[in-house]
Amino acid sequence: MTKTTKFLYAFLFAATLSSAQTLVTVNGSAITQEDVDSALMNATQGRFNQVPPEKQAEFRQQVLKQLIGTELVYGDAKKTGVLNSKEFKDEYAKVQERVKKQLAIQVWQKQQLDNVKVSNKELKNYYSKNKEEFNEKESVHARHILVKTEDEAKKITLELKSLSGNALKDRFIALAKSKSTGPSGPKGGDLGYFAQGQMVPAFNDTVFKMKVGTITKTPVKTQFGFHIIYLEDKKESTVRKFDEVKSVIEQRLKMEKFKSVMKVKMDKLQKQATIK
Repeated sequence: MTKTTKFLYAFLFAATLSSAQTLVTVNGSAITQEDVDSALMNATQGRFNQVPPEKQAEFRQQVLKQLIGTELVYGDAKKTGVLNSKEFKDEYAKVQERVKKQLAIQVWQKQQLDNVKVSNKELKNYYSKNKEEFNEKESVHARHILVKTEDEAKKITLELKSLSGNALKDRFIALAKSKSTGPSGPKGGDLGYFAQGQMVPAFNDTVFKMKVGTITKTPVKTQFGFHIIYLEDKKESTVRKFDEVKSVIEQRLKMEKFKSVMKVKMDKLQKQATIK
């Protein structure tokens, strides 16, 4: 590892106090953790957190090198008079004009949108006519222990059979952590809440017939192996209340009105304009 690489790694791993913390300065210009994070998010289109952990440090190092390089080149450009050249000034003027136009359009559109109003009556009318949009299916919160063979599953079921209440839940979680081959094993087999139809048929059909606080009496076979299921909670199908979805409806109706307003506005502007 070169001295430069060691230097970069030291800064990268030390930068934990604040996103605005300075990692390094290049001829007096600071490069912060925030600069690196922003560049990473842009480079990965906002999906940097999906990059494998073992690759993230490498990516950070590359980005910091690029930012340092940018500062070095910009510094030399200033020294050599690039900012005073006619070529630079002409191109800079074009960029300024383009940005000015784009920014003005964005602000204008926001102002037009802010002027669009949706009444409470309109919101309630939409809700009453479209309640099916706000249906929440019946859902359950379940845990499972996944093993390869039916014999293994039967042995675990037998061990749990005499337990109930918290004793059953606690033992189930412990066994899931020690015996389950599924990805949820380390979390005690926790699958969280899921609605009808989200799991494979055999699993789905079984779990939605169970009573809260019980386990499956016989193992459930799927293409993944054999499951012992514990049902932690159940939520009946419901329709979300108006107050819960009011903001969603408002945004939807506002955008619909905005499209209509913009069409009228653009037609008017086009008629008033001189277009040859």
